[in-house]
Amino acid sequence: MNITHIEHLGIAVKSIDEAIPYFENVLGLKCYAVEEVPSQKVKTAFFKVGQTKLELLEPTADDSPIAGFLEKRGEGIHHLAFATDGVADALAEAESKGIRLIDHAPRGGAEGLNIAFLHPKSCHGILTELCEKPKK
Repeated sequence: MNITHIEHLGIAVKSIDEAIPYFENVLGLKCYAVEEVPSQKVKTAFFKVGQTKLELLEPTADDSPIAGFLEKRGEGIHHLAFATDGVADALAEAESKGIRLIDHAPRGGAEGLNIAFLHPKSCHGILTELCEKPKK
């Protein structure tokens, strides 16, 4: 698996509008994009910290995976995302090594990335996302 860098850290929040001031006014970061991803029932907000991004995740529906996470665990770190040059190949490699997959094929995510998730029960409790920029 060719991991190039940490792409982003996903943080579940109840309200992006209420969370953004902390990241901007306290930490001095700048929110550069807010986007809704209807297929995942989530609204996202992004901040850059060096090469890595922070992604705030707000549920847009009660049956959203993020809504379930917030109900069960409250606000906080939701997932760790790694950039790779081939999500499909990385999934196949992870599965061949006994890792349980959530996604068996890449799907569309925020910022136009192709994404897929590895199950936290196979990743030491860390919901792991694999990301790649689509080839043009």
